[in-house]
Amino acid sequence: MDELRKSFHQELDDVRADIVKLAALVTEALPRATEALLNNDLVIAQDIIVNDDELDLLSVGIEESCLRILALQNPMAGDMRAVVTAMKLNDEYERSGDLVVNICKGIRRLYGLQLSPQLRGLISQMGDEATRLLRLSIDAYFEGNAGLASALDDMDDRLDDLQEDYIQAIFDDQHQEQELTTQQAVQLAMVGRFYERLGDHAVNAGERIQYMVTGEVPEHSAAARLAERTDEGQSEAGMPDEPDPV
Repeated sequence: MDELRKSFHQELDDVRADIVKLAALVTEALPRATEALLNNDLVIAQDIIVNDDELDLLSVGIEESCLRILALQNPMAGDMRAVVTAMKLNDEYERSGDLVVNICKGIRRLYGLQLSPQLRGLISQMGDEATRLLRLSIDAYFEGNAGLASALDDMDDRLDDLQEDYIQAIFDDQHQEQELTTQQAVQLAMVGRFYERLGDHAVNAGERIQYMVTGEVPEHSAAARLAERTDEGQSEAGMPDEPDPV
């Protein structure tokens, strides 16, 4: 039995290492994608697109390892949460990698467009914020830090604000002799959305890490608080807890 448990924990450690590696690959690619966007660099963009196959292959391997652990080891309690969290994080980081690829594909569609200083500054800031959130989510996972994982939601507000400013700048900016074409404006807006979604995936990862550490799912806690407030409101208004039958 002891040998079986040793084998289980070794497999789980290997999965954790692969999750960290997957997330690290994404956080390394994101600044390069931002640089390529700012510099109209199709070579870097294409390199990132091609290298996404490595992320996909690693993600498939993580999923297979998790399924094998569930099928053969029958983990319980905290071990089960660790495996489920690994599967969820695998999905969050793999999708984050896809978003980085989408940014690079956007570079090809925007090739030749000279960005104004305002747009360049906002893109640079969005890239920095998205990278920071992803890296902090990795730290929270590696350390089992529920407090840091919980803080990611508030930290993401900064990226949301930047994305709103960026969208407004697209419509306000007339940095060339002619205004942006509709196609260029839409493509730029989509790029901003990709950065914003990267932050969302980091927040989602944080929620999964909180579950792994505490056993509580943040969404469920929020739902419980809402239900409690609803019940209190009904009681104060003299309303029944359950609706009358129709």
